[in-house]
Amino acid sequence: MSKKILEPSTRLFPIPAALVSCVGSDGVPNIITIAWTGVVCSEPPMISVSIRPKARHSYPIVKSSNEFVLNIPSASQVRTVDWCGTVSGSRVRKFDEAGLTPAVASVVRAPLIAECPVNIECEVRHRLALGTHDCFIGEVVAVHADDAVLDADGRISVGAVEPLAFCDGDYWSIGSRVGVYGFSRGKLTD
Repeated sequence: MSKKILEPSTRLFPIPAALVSCVGSDGVPNIITIAWTGVVCSEPPMISVSIRPKARHSYPIVKSSNEFVLNIPSASQVRTVDWCGTVSGSRVRKFDEAGLTPAVASVVRAPLIAECPVNIECEVRHRLALGTHDCFIGEVVAVHADDAVLDADGRISVGAVEPLAFCDGDYWSIGSRVGVYGFSRGKLTD
């Protein structure tokens, strides 16, 4: 097998395509499409979102409010996800223009996006300046899930959510389970 050495770049995939909502001191909510996000800690539960400080309307809002909501859209919302990533909240009110509904969160001031099946409220615990992006590490303070995406045990069914992934400029749908943790050693837990 031969392999070609490529230039260093962010070739980790898939990565989630998510909608991050925030609200400024003026009370106007905004949405930013984020693909640079991930889990960074289990206890306490923490996730990260990385935002460019330059030319991003949401950056100063998240920086000053120290909170955000990571909203997980379904594949059927791909056009909205893409649109929210191509227009600036400094010029348009994204909730209004995208036909999305801001819903009251249970802990943070930033709104949930009602149309997204999963919403994760976060309070910023750390901000790291990394280069082109600053990484905001948020502690998860509440998780909301539509009843329609919960299984009989009350767990989120990824197949029912059908989340989006972003891979090198393309959106992909994820919906098929191909194994469960421990199945390779005969530890089937479902």
